[in-house]
Amino acid sequence: MLSVNNIEVIYNDIILAVKGISLNVPEGEIVALLGANGAGKSTVIKSISGLLKSQDGEIERGTISYKDKRIDGESPESIVKMGICQVPEGRRVFIDLTTYENLRVGAFTRKDSKDVKNDLEKVLEYFPILKRRLYLKAGYLSGGEQQMLTIGRALMGRPTLLMLDEPSLGLAPIIVREIFGIIENINKKQSISILLVEQNANMALNIASHGYIMENGRMVMDDSCEKLKKNEDVMEFYLGITEEGGKKSFADVKHYKRRKRWLS
Repeated sequence: MLSVNNIEVIYNDIILAVKGISLNVPEGEIVALLGANGAGKSTVIKSISGLLKSQDGEIERGTISYKDKRIDGESPESIVKMGICQVPEGRRVFIDLTTYENLRVGAFTRKDSKDVKNDLEKVLEYFPILKRRLYLKAGYLSGGEQQMLTIGRALMGRPTLLMLDEPSLGLAPIIVREIFGIIENINKKQSISILLVEQNANMALNIASHGYIMENGRMVMDDSCEKLKKNEDVMEFYLGITEEGGKKSFADVKHYKRRKRWLS
């Protein structure tokens, strides 16, 4: 469905942020893109959604195709109309609009008002808490409720590919588990393909079928999630599990040294 082929992304004509990465998202699958803060994950999805130009970034090399059509160079509006919706990092709700108004913003490219109404009901089934907050300004919602709202807002665009940028960021573990359960439910019920960008490797690998790992703008590993969870490097560097099965302390993790193949 989505194919990113050897792209390089540069900011302000000098900063090379993404160094020749490739990935694929098959139809109906959840694919995880993992890596530490600053690895280049958000840049990759902004490249796909067309938002790079707003931050003085551009794709210098490589191509991005969606359903066999090249989309690199297309406007964000055109990309949304093709069925690709991005849920941004940090929630980014319109705080002075109500929950209802935020959800309707997600359907701004659509003209099918009857279907929009039906889709609103579906979103509220996924997130029943939002039904009780429908006419409350979004700025008064909790962090978890705002994250649910941004996912619901993206679903109002009726996407065939949903890209989620750090949906667990800043949320309590119990809320993270709830949101990841809803993401998995959306994928199964609506067959929406999902590209999940996360630092929480454990949660992401548990719901995705395939995973990619980025470091310093490069792709260092990709495999099925089942295999990645058993990989010694992934266990140590991303899941915090040593070969003996114990947990590494933060002080230990700070001082680990990457194996040479991670930097190749």
